Amino acid sequence: MSQVLMPKATAVWLVENTALTFEQIGDFVGMHALEISGIADGEVAQGIKGMDPVAKGQLDAAEIKRAEKDPKIRLRLKKPVSAVLADAKRKGPRYTPLSKRQDRPAAIAWLLRNHPELSDAQIMKLVGTTKPTIEQVRAKTHWNMANIRPVDPVALGLCSQIDLDEAVAKAASRRPAALPEEGALRDLSETLAPFPGEAAAEEESPALEETPINPDDLFRLPKTPAAEDDSEP
Repeated sequence: MSQVLMPKATAVWLVENTALTFEQIGDFVGMHALEISGIADGEVAQGIKGMDPVAKGQLDAAEIKRAEKDPKIRLRLKKPVSAVLADAKRKGPRYTPLSKRQDRPAAIAWLLRNHPELSDAQIMKLVGTTKPTIEQVRAKTHWNMANIRPVDPVALGLCSQIDLDEAVAKAASRRPAALPEEGALRDLSETLAPFPGEAAAEEESPALEETPINPDDLFRLPKTPAAEDDSEP
């Protein structure tokens, strides 16, 4: 079963707002029934605010009611964590707080240096900047260029790691496959493959007949003339 979003907070909410058994809740959030019992007793997850899985789109209210009537029923996750996070993404232009707008040139410099495959449109979407600003940083004509130091936009809070990884993967998929550079290592099958001329020569040359070898001949010493004279009576 896929993991739910914030399992302990979800378990707290289910304990407080439903009549589900500890086994049903534990199976849904991926926790042991004894841990759920500890939550009900106030010994586990103290201070954690419950999170409604119905409001987050991970569970149907009808599913809860159906499971409350039969302890053998196990709750079915409606939407995994990845889908919930994808739904939470903002659509349209990214809004950058005023306190972080001064960090955008540093993020642009970092992206241009570490991910040159990204297009200007992708950089604009990631850090919420404009094309003229990107061109100024790239050409080093920005008014504050002397103080700009490349910084990861994820560390600056201008974009998430998921957004950056998706943009990089998308940009990489658009790049044509690079030819092997001179002196670069080649695949083993290419290295061992014969040249066209050698293959043709092997086909034209007749195969040599192999003569069988008697193992006794390898250890039999030739007779010398002296040995032959001694053998006579």
